Amino acid sequence: MSIALFSDVHGNREAFTACLADARRRGVARFVLLGDYVGYGADPAWVVETVAELVGQGAFAVLGNHDAGVETPDPGMNPVATFALNWTREQLSPAHLGFLRSLPLSSLDEGRLYVHANGWAPGDWGYVTSSVEAERSIRSVQQRWTFCGHTHVPMLYHMAPHRPPGEFEPLPNKPVPLAASRRWLAVMGSVGQPRDGNPAACYGLLRRDPLELTMVRVPYDADEAARKILAAGLPESLARRLKTGR
Repeated sequence: MSIALFSDVHGNREAFTACLADARRRGVARFVLLGDYVGYGADPAWVVETVAELVGQGAFAVLGNHDAGVETPDPGMNPVATFALNWTREQLSPAHLGFLRSLPLSSLDEGRLYVHANGWAPGDWGYVTSSVEAERSIRSVQQRWTFCGHTHVPMLYHMAPHRPPGEFEPLPNKPVPLAASRRWLAVMGSVGQPRDGNPAACYGLLRRDPLELTMVRVPYDADEAARKILAAGLPESLARRLKTGR
């Protein structure tokens, strides 16, 4: 069975549509959604409705900090993110807000932990940007495999017994074995707003027997997503970022 993991869609309908279609073409049997469905992009309502539909079909979904920020503003967010969330709040119905409110901070599935930000304090939204935070997260949980997002940059961290943590940036579209002899933290890239210099949408493809993870890159109509951001009156920097992947 294969699993598709999507993180940081951020209201980008075009990117999410392309990634879902790609995963379905590959015969994916289960979907995991790692948070931040809204913020930045021009189609938050459509994305929330699509996530809710997937959850109704058995998908796992967890809460992201932007999803939480729609109802509980985060004073630590930068002005652009705050502007986008204020705009997003006006686009969502009570039903959308109720669905986001219902999402858990973490979810467990057969020895795998799904969270948006990290394992040590999922609701504090701390970033995993180095092996220091990765080790903290790995040591804070019992599960052998943790899958998260939040940074918009794909990365893999691993720990063997009595060894310091290792890290590497996985190559696009190249499967990496996640050996059970180690503990792993896999940071998904972003579906809707990549920041690793590659503007193609990114999602994780997890295959079993043996367990291996691929960071799949999917071209999509970023020009259309950017056009809709500008038409909505959102900051121009959000449109430009889609084209540069930064």
